[in-house]
Amino acid sequence: MEVAANCSLRVKRPLLDPRFEGYKLSLEPLPCYQLELDAAVAEVKLRDDQYTLEHMHAFGMYNYLHCDSWYQDSVYYIDTLGRIMNLTVMLDTALGKPREVFRLPTDLTACDNRLCASVHFTSSTWVTLSDGTGRLYVIGTGERGNSASEKWEIMFNEELGDPFIIIHSISLLNAEEHSIATLLLRIEKEELDMKGSGFYVSLEWVTISKKNKDKKKYEIIKRDILRGKSVPHYAAIEPDGNGLMIVSYKSFTFVQAGQDLEENMDEDMSEKIKEPLYYWQQTEDDLTVTIRLPEDSTKEDIQVQVLPDHINIVLKDHQFLEGKLYSSIDHESSTWIIKESNSLEISLIKKNEGLTWPELVVGDKQGELIRDSAQCAAIAERLMHLTSEELNPNPDKEKPPCNAQELEECDIFFEESSSLCRFDGNTLKTTHVVNLGSNQYLFSVIVDPKEMPCFCLRHDVDALLWQPHSSKQDDMWEHIATFNALGYVQASKRDKKFFACAPNYSYAALCECLRRVFIYRQPAPMSTVLYNRKEGRQVGQVAKQQVASLETNDPILGFQATNERLFVLTTRNLFLIKVNTEN
Repeated sequence: MEVAANCSLRVKRPLLDPRFEGYKLSLEPLPCYQLELDAAVAEVKLRDDQYTLEHMHAFGMYNYLHCDSWYQDSVYYIDTLGRIMNLTVMLDTALGKPREVFRLPTDLTACDNRLCASVHFTSSTWVTLSDGTGRLYVIGTGERGNSASEKWEIMFNEELGDPFIIIHSISLLNAEEHSIATLLLRIEKEELDMKGSGFYVSLEWVTISKKNKDKKKYEIIKRDILRGKSVPHYAAIEPDGNGLMIVSYKSFTFVQAGQDLEENMDEDMSEKIKEPLYYWQQTEDDLTVTIRLPEDSTKEDIQVQVLPDHINIVLKDHQFLEGKLYSSIDHESSTWIIKESNSLEISLIKKNEGLTWPELVVGDKQGELIRDSAQCAAIAERLMHLTSEELNPNPDKEKPPCNAQELEECDIFFEESSSLCRFDGNTLKTTHVVNLGSNQYLFSVIVDPKEMPCFCLRHDVDALLWQPHSSKQDDMWEHIATFNALGYVQASKRDKKFFACAPNYSYAALCECLRRVFIYRQPAPMSTVLYNRKEGRQVGQVAKQQVASLETNDPILGFQATNERLFVLTTRNLFLIKVNTEN
């Protein structure tokens, strides 16, 4: 049994600025251009039966403006007439009207339970499209942006069941065949769930392919489904199509095609009421593992293999427990014995004395840790300075008390910790897991369209941008940029709706539900000499905050950032804010 590797994200210290002094409010005006739309954006409001927080995350906060990362400053939206409209900006002062590039062949209003139509730019010549009724389109576009070669043509369209939205897609081309892999999200009702909201989240990984030498049409060659209880913050297929990465609050697992929900429920219930597979205890020096043996077990039925960082137990030719130990042990001094009470007792000697193990085998939840009263008392004493009613119960230890009143609202996370998981596309098993703890997910951005989208996490007060590299097994997530103090700043914006950053990291921006847009420029050299009044030292760089207020009362429905511009979509207007001027 393979166990997923527990990984961590490695922060690059040179990308952090411990002397960052904050954002200075700049009153410099931002050029803002407004385009009136011929037809309103095809917004789909939540129905009465879409009442959960997951429905709000997936569909209520949907970004109706789509950025084509393969072509600079090109954005798309879908209007109420079923038209995909494109605006490509060359010159801000000579903006044309959005142009129609494609029209959906079906009447969207005829479907009562439809979702918002969604589009994803798979490659420079391919697009995946959902009309929100459960139909998937794969469209060949030619070279977009080139009027001579651009022509949107449906290459595949098929009904795939309940309505869904597209959250990611990739194009795979080799000598023999061309494939499109896409990730579809649904929120479905689970009638047998009596405890929770009655809904679960389904991610369907669909692969559509065509052999190059055949003249046949594109057809579905693979459909896999993952199921979870929360809408993923981030989900993307690896560029080679061999894996999938998900950041989510609750974990996802693959389910077999046709697997009944009732079977799933039975398995979940049996797992909950099942007795632990083994019990274990620890002292500062050693660990004791106790396993209840089947009746009439003999020494010959038991095989115990102990290595410095690995354990393997086989009972009557069946794998009982196998995996990587939490820390190293002295395997030569470790022993095992069959007790009179028909139980197997294994003694493991710790190499790092004094280290408390939170788990015996990495990622294994089948055992139960038993703590004696002396251990509990020692732990309570060590934590006394955090929980005592006295201001400082033990001043000798020089540990300052934790004062919850010193925490600001934006320091408190209401979510439990999220996790980042990598799934193998062939085995459908989890291969890597990162527990994100309090590293709150903020947003995702495409820096290089040939790579996976980057995701931004809060680390302390900063916001760190991470680029996944599926080809590097040992260093799968690279820290590529830091937005100073942005983790702290964004937390105070209670009405924020969308978050984005420039692909060249020059600025980050967020917008509220109505009207206001906040721009945080990263430190840039000053043209004049500036001194810090407190320290008297010269300041070489200053980070600026700017605020733009849109002249509209319509809610903001879409938000995208490029290196030079911010695009803001409302029901009837498209706004362009010129943020940077490229040198």
